[in-house]
Amino acid sequence: MKHTPFTHFHIQLGAKMAEFAGYNMPISYTGINDEHLAVRTNAGIFDVSHMGEFIVKGEHALNLIQRVTTNDASKLTKGKAQYSALTNDKGGIVDDLIVYCLEENKAYMLVVNAANIEKDWKWISRHNTHKAEIHNISDKTCLLAIQGPNATRMMQALTDVDILNLTYYTFAKGQFAGVDNVLISATGYTGAGGIEIYFEDKDGAAATIWSRIFEVGAPLGLKPIGLAARDTLRLEMGYCLYGNDIDDTTSPLEAGLGWITKFTKDFTARDILEQQKTAGPAQKLIGFEMLEKGIPRHDYEIKDFSGMTIGRVTSGTQSPSLGKAIGIGYVRPVFSHLDTKIYIKIRDKLLQARVVKFPFS
Repeated sequence: MKHTPFTHFHIQLGAKMAEFAGYNMPISYTGINDEHLAVRTNAGIFDVSHMGEFIVKGEHALNLIQRVTTNDASKLTKGKAQYSALTNDKGGIVDDLIVYCLEENKAYMLVVNAANIEKDWKWISRHNTHKAEIHNISDKTCLLAIQGPNATRMMQALTDVDILNLTYYTFAKGQFAGVDNVLISATGYTGAGGIEIYFEDKDGAAATIWSRIFEVGAPLGLKPIGLAARDTLRLEMGYCLYGNDIDDTTSPLEAGLGWITKFTKDFTARDILEQQKTAGPAQKLIGFEMLEKGIPRHDYEIKDFSGMTIGRVTSGTQSPSLGKAIGIGYVRPVFSHLDTKIYIKIRDKLLQARVVKFPFS
């Protein structure tokens, strides 16, 4: 298994470790509920250095990004980022990603999912017909997410960037914990606010930053958080997880990502998705809450009142913040309207649920 520069810190802290996307990653420290609520109410730090980062630059950089992604990257100016997706030839999702504009029309960073690094690199390279300059910097890039309502207040003392006033989906480069050239981004996968920091582990930078974060944050209640709580946090917000809620067979329109699918430009499978938009998708991603006791899990069947299968669960959990079972899944469009009663098949029983909006409340 691969290791991040922080793996030994996780082990020292007593984290439960497991393989994820080829990396030895912390799944939990003190327990999912405890870690989840720490992020929702205060602040927590995630090591997500397993994620992938590509640099795309040169005069053809924007053209390449426009061709392979669904969102309109021409709207980006330096210091801004956008959520987007890569689509395959059939309209399915190769991956979801964030596009960072480092220099308008000239230099960008794409942040992709850990399990898809090789697949995404091959896909983007295949469409690089005009030979934009592309670099896979995943192995040398560290990524820490400091998330929670108090995260920026805790971390402001460590940086010369005004992170208290860094607006959502913007970023800046500056010094952090004495380390230069750190990219600090007002993004995250929790819906709790905070920042993500990208940097290269040169001259012990990773150890320095990790230690300084805890020196400043631990007295104020900052906790290390594992991937299990990251999953429950994103699920409460209705954020898609690649491989569960979206994949090569699901389209952005089916997944409720029409807002990042811009038909004002040409991109892979645009024609297919335009036809799907006109005709209406065959399935839609919904959020639902259980009305009877039971926890929905990945691939559980979703039924109608007569017991006919109308879809499947893609993600589900007992929400630590809300104290109830929630889930995400695909259903036939007629069953996707708010407050529609559906049934989840759990251990041969049909348990009632209802369609609700994101984020869960």
